[in-house]
Amino acid sequence: MSFFSKHYPAVVMVFMALFFWEGYVRIAHPPNWILPAPTSILKTLVQERYIILEHTWVTLNEALIGFTLAIVISLILAVLIDSSSFLKRGIYPILVTSQTIPIIAIAPLLFIWFGFGILPKVVVVVLVAFFPIVISLVDGFNQTDQGLISLLKTMNATKTQIFLKVRFPSALSSMFSGLRIAGTYSVMGAVIGEWLGASKGLGMYMKNTSHSFLTDKVFAAIIVVVTLSIAIYSLLLILEQLAIPWQRKKKVNTLAYYKAFPWL
Repeated sequence: MSFFSKHYPAVVMVFMALFFWEGYVRIAHPPNWILPAPTSILKTLVQERYIILEHTWVTLNEALIGFTLAIVISLILAVLIDSSSFLKRGIYPILVTSQTIPIIAIAPLLFIWFGFGILPKVVVVVLVAFFPIVISLVDGFNQTDQGLISLLKTMNATKTQIFLKVRFPSALSSMFSGLRIAGTYSVMGAVIGEWLGASKGLGMYMKNTSHSFLTDKVFAAIIVVVTLSIAIYSLLLILEQLAIPWQRKKKVNTLAYYKAFPWL
């Protein structure tokens, strides 16, 4: 199934919304600082492309660094939680509780502690992105085929061998689900960090243009943020298909996990 045939309903709905949006602006003539037309936003995006591109690279750099660190931290936490029931009961509730704290309340403290460089923005991205990865990995570990684990235990396999040969490969599908969510969150986290304090970046650009009532420029930056999030999501989807090709076939024996990693 091609991309268009799979997603054409969403594409049609978006174009319909843009059509009615454009028609409303042309008929009602609201002030441009309240609601600019889609064509006006597109024109602004083209005119401001070099400035927006400069801010985009800053935001993308912060998002990718934070996302990479979030993956590393999440893998460590997930393995610790999975390795011990004591650690699971100790760490898991803290992780869940941490997500009840608004990130916008923590971000100002990060700027006080770490200054206004790239570090506080990266920390914001990590705080936003690590949770879905950890949760998805832990759930993936818990859903491992117990029969296959018992089989390896009868063959005197060690815990490390069982983890590498069965538990981790079987959790890859769940992990990539968390990665796709965290990947889109990473861009949002970078923008939030820049909004609260930065000299460059899409968040800073949107903050300055909104304060100047340049709404068309705000929408232009939003389009770029959405595009970045979709690009990261799509890239992770491609990586998932390459990393776990057995997921393309729904009816596959569980031993395919082991066969997919013959070098372990």
